[in-house]
Amino acid sequence: MEYVIIGNGTAAIACIEGIRSEDKTGSIALISSENRHCYGRPLISYKLLGKITADKMDYRPRGFYAENGVKTYLGHTVETINPSEKFVVLSGGEKIEYGKLLVATGSRPFVPPTEGLENVAYHTFMTYDDMEKLEKELSCEKSVLVIGAGLIGLKCVEGILHRVKSVTVVDMADRILPSILDKTGSEIISEELTKLGVKFILNDSVAKVEKDAATLKSGKRVPFDILVVAVGVRPNVELVKACGGEVNRGIVINAKCETSVKDIYAAGDCSEGYDMSAGGNRILAILPNAYFQGRCAGINMAGGVSSFVNAVPMNAIGFFGSHVLSAGSYEGEAIVEEKNGGNYRKLYVKDGKLSGYILINDFLRAGIYTSLIRNSTPLSEVDVELLKQKPQLLAFSEAVRAAKLARKV
Repeated sequence: MEYVIIGNGTAAIACIEGIRSEDKTGSIALISSENRHCYGRPLISYKLLGKITADKMDYRPRGFYAENGVKTYLGHTVETINPSEKFVVLSGGEKIEYGKLLVATGSRPFVPPTEGLENVAYHTFMTYDDMEKLEKELSCEKSVLVIGAGLIGLKCVEGILHRVKSVTVVDMADRILPSILDKTGSEIISEELTKLGVKFILNDSVAKVEKDAATLKSGKRVPFDILVVAVGVRPNVELVKACGGEVNRGIVINAKCETSVKDIYAAGDCSEGYDMSAGGNRILAILPNAYFQGRCAGINMAGGVSSFVNAVPMNAIGFFGSHVLSAGSYEGEAIVEEKNGGNYRKLYVKDGKLSGYILINDFLRAGIYTSLIRNSTPLSEVDVELLKQKPQLLAFSEAVRAAKLARKV
């Protein structure tokens, strides 16, 4: 069998491992627009911060491709997919045939239409190359404006804050990390970052950009030496859409990670799979999800049987010593909401089941919460009062504990 993988991130590497768990000899070709060995993308802020060195960013050892019989086309772009004749065409015109194809093209920065932005040098913050370009401009005399108070924008802030004169963050939302945290959780993190010197301008947006300053819709003028645009991402769906595949916001896949086009699979941030916590399809742009999807796709591509049906959104992030863990959806009733200084715990219940949680600097038995969500455990099987106090296995009924602790001997 001839396997082709477009992409070189978490989902692509997991696919290789999935394929090799079933097929030890089939040919694998990996194509990536980045001319780099696979690396941990979430680590780029820590590289800027100086917490890790370049050699610690490798997602797999340098011998990974050779050991798995992978022929790499790094620094190459796929222009088209021909599903009827089963080949892809690279930007230089070369054709590569496939028996099974994985599209793991990830996402790209979204740059909103802004007056004057086309005439100003600005940075994005998604790739190793982005990080290197930004690092070259950093100095203790420069002021930085970051547009976007989401995860990407704030991880950028973490990486540069102590290497520049000042950092200002602008966002049209009323709080930072609006897709991850509620108002209380956001206040905890924003207070910590403000103490460290970050300036936030919320409920506002950039209307116009000039060479050294941005004018906001409120009329406020924010000077800068370095501009970073980090307002969000867009999934790279164009290849599959162009060859007739079903695409919504992301590439639509089933539980086997198959697209609507025969022998073409998709995984990772470009794909749209079933989110059990929301009860519908959505993009889950998180590293664990990309790995599970990629491995599932690889196993199925190689003739094995695998499905990924219990995906839930999860985020585990840290900012200057504060740590956030969240999962599921924030729909339903909040049965717990506890704030103790910089610690925070909130649990959501919907239709008699735990639907989601937010934890800040308080991760005691967080795995129990995640298990309840993934397994759709009815709270009728749980001692809810005990769960509210100190989550532990004893919160489950005796029968459920016996099933969870059962071991085959």
